[in-house]
Amino acid sequence: MAYKTTIEQTVFRFDDLKTLLAKATPERSGDQLAGIAAEGPVERLAAQMALADLPLKAFLGEELISSDDDEVSRLIAARHDPTAFSAVSSLTVGEFREWLLKPETTHERLEAVTWGLTPEMVAAVSKIMRLQDMIAVSAKRRVVTRFRNTIGLAGRLSTRNQPNHPTDDSRGIIASAIDGLLMGSGDAVIGVNPATDATDDYIRIVSLLDELREKLQIPTQTCCLGHVTTAIQAIEKGAPVDLVFQSVAGSEKANRGFGVDLALLKEAHEAGRSLGRGMPGANVMYFETGQGAALSADAHFGVDQQTMEVRAYAVAREFDPLLVNTVVGFIGPEYLFNGKQIIRAGIEDHFCGKLLGLPMGVDVCYTNHADADQEDMDTLLTLLCAANVNFVITVPGADDIMLNYQSLSHHDAVYCRETLKRPPAPEFEQWLSEIGLTDRDGALIGEPAALSNYVRSSALIGA
Repeated sequence: MAYKTTIEQTVFRFDDLKTLLAKATPERSGDQLAGIAAEGPVERLAAQMALADLPLKAFLGEELISSDDDEVSRLIAARHDPTAFSAVSSLTVGEFREWLLKPETTHERLEAVTWGLTPEMVAAVSKIMRLQDMIAVSAKRRVVTRFRNTIGLAGRLSTRNQPNHPTDDSRGIIASAIDGLLMGSGDAVIGVNPATDATDDYIRIVSLLDELREKLQIPTQTCCLGHVTTAIQAIEKGAPVDLVFQSVAGSEKANRGFGVDLALLKEAHEAGRSLGRGMPGANVMYFETGQGAALSADAHFGVDQQTMEVRAYAVAREFDPLLVNTVVGFIGPEYLFNGKQIIRAGIEDHFCGKLLGLPMGVDVCYTNHADADQEDMDTLLTLLCAANVNFVITVPGADDIMLNYQSLSHHDAVYCRETLKRPPAPEFEQWLSEIGLTDRDGALIGEPAALSNYVRSSALIGA
């Protein structure tokens, strides 16, 4: 089915829905690389106008990737709830934007339509929204998850303490984790990206993180971000696995590139739940995504990278995760060229994930060959706090020495707590106060004796 609109006697025609969505997408280098982007701002505007007039029901009648060839498309179709959709089923994409922004469209109304929305509908409306629009809607939508603490409550910001090390050295990991804890970072998770994916190393890492958590009685959860198959093997060997991690994407082919499918993710979810390490009914999965993942694997089928990203959220929400984050600038300038594109993508991803019911976080980051800097990251972090993001990722000095990219620093978590008044999870906030790290207002006041004593006594990092 073709779509068209007219601007000053010029008719713009878009041959199908995937073309319309791609041409309507705000400028980004990945779609230009794929040869599917608008030729310029006028064609982009024409596509956005045509998209705004498109009924939401149209997305139920035209698949971007055929269900015959793609299990993600089949999952999206199977999980669509017509009853939940009925509240917005008569609207166009433009009218849906207006509905989202109405004051009377509260968190409860947004939550009620969650399973009536498909990723394609949500991606579409984001393409005709300003940053301010998406922030306003995201701020209303809460997604609360729990393991040992409570993440996603209104007005709070959690952090992932990311103590990566180039060789997975135990002393280096623990020293880095303590560095983050001294700055109050780590209530979402203390999570390590391993340099290798060997099962023995995975077990060693989760064991040493668990020892740190238990000795200091930290109300948080830990994770080694190895492949799900490694996590399953570690669980079978009795390792103390809190969260099971996996990167996911928006098509079956892209997920095969990650070495997973829905059946394997289901197996991993069941293995994680079988341990019962969190509170009753705890969320046990942790997913990462990122715009450009499907394109980089030649698994996007002509669909724009932002829509493919939102399709990945259909995979993630199938398994009721504790955490989901987009590593927004990690893949590189081939997909998000500069700070402006990274900022836009981070707000889009958070908005779309929240509308689909996910506990969204953002790795506010960029690679060293991108046209971006820490001031761009300051801007994105501050906007995300206004949007009520669930969590962000912090590393020592904003420089991940293992993955070789720039993220947020632990000091940025302090800025969020003290300047933007975004305290961490309530259980973690109480712990910070009890060990003497923060005052009653959440401000840092000193080095707690418990952490100092652990540093001196632990055999892992020496006296």
